[in-house]
Amino acid sequence: MKYLYKLLLLPLCLLVSCATQKNPSAVRVVEVPVRVEVPVEVQVEKPHSSLQRQSGMILISKREMRLTLLDSLQNPQLVMPIACGKNYGQKKEEGDMKTPEGDFTIREINDSSAWKHDFKDGLGMIEGAYGPYFIRLWTNPHTGIGIHGTHLPTSIGSRATEGCIRLANDDLRELVRYIYVGMPVRILAD
Repeated sequence: MKYLYKLLLLPLCLLVSCATQKNPSAVRVVEVPVRVEVPVEVQVEKPHSSLQRQSGMILISKREMRLTLLDSLQNPQLVMPIACGKNYGQKKEEGDMKTPEGDFTIREINDSSAWKHDFKDGLGMIEGAYGPYFIRLWTNPHTGIGIHGTHLPTSIGSRATEGCIRLANDDLRELVRYIYVGMPVRILAD
């Protein structure tokens, strides 16, 4: 329960003797405001769309290049642009550069800030390739698929990954605040 203390100013009459000793029987009345705190119950209504851990799901649209965090009532709470697999369609095998489609869950949330990766683009090993976090998805039978950050923010909004979902690092940091292991993730078909 939240309480709001209402401040009431009550006049308090004080009897104050005259400052002079010449007329001790003279009395004057002085009103002094006094602050009294009275608890008043205030109803604080939480909107049904408030973000909460242990509820909701992540919805990913490869067609719209967008990740949406939904609350437990399926109301959108966060919407973020993404990059996804270079090739269209359902992932069939490792190396096909496609993002899998279907219903999955978050398997792990890893600190990936020190991870490196070679994208086979001639630039060699890239430090910070996955940004600050790698949200590993349970995408059986495929492994190594996740939601992660990027060393290349200009790739967001394009088909640029080997199959993972890529976010801007600041968006990823925000998302990680509200997700949990076991949270459902749905990736929609192209």
